[in-house]
Amino acid sequence: MVRDDSPLIVTLRLDQQSFVRFNSERERHFPPSRNLVPAHLTMFHHLPGDHCSEIAGQLASVAGRTGPLKLSIPSLRFLGNGVAYNVSGSELIDVREMIARRWSAHLTPQDAQAFRPHVTIQNKVPADAAKALYRRLSEAFKPFDVTGTALQLWRYRGGPWEAAGEFGFEG
Repeated sequence: MVRDDSPLIVTLRLDQQSFVRFNSERERHFPPSRNLVPAHLTMFHHLPGDHCSEIAGQLASVAGRTGPLKLSIPSLRFLGNGVAYNVSGSELIDVREMIARRWSAHLTPQDAQAFRPHVTIQNKVPADAAKALYRRLSEAFKPFDVTGTALQLWRYRGGPWEAAGEFGFEG
């Protein structure tokens, strides 16, 4: 058996309609050379790859007793060099906390800090371009709801992510 310690990423899959909306905006506003993955909500950026089966087991267990997550998109977020949609939902915070507690000794500083869920639709652009998009989107923005439907596990290998598992909410 070959040991694979490539970092693991955990994301939240959104309902199809919301995913299509966010992904089409990402395709329009993200620099094409840097847009290597579809629109996503990252829950963890770097979990230990050599614990993949244990992490997958926990994700399956959590998803099996959790129903679809009702979430809201209350506002936009200016990122300095990009724009994101803020995501709000206490159930999402609870699910992430359950996973974080189990892997707390392995969390990177980025994953150990306060969780501020969002979906990035633009990044790595000049600040003036990001400010212009933020202003334009803010003028027409109205809060809306989305649904989280699954936990997704990915391997990071330096470019596009490699799927390592998906765990639908069943509870």
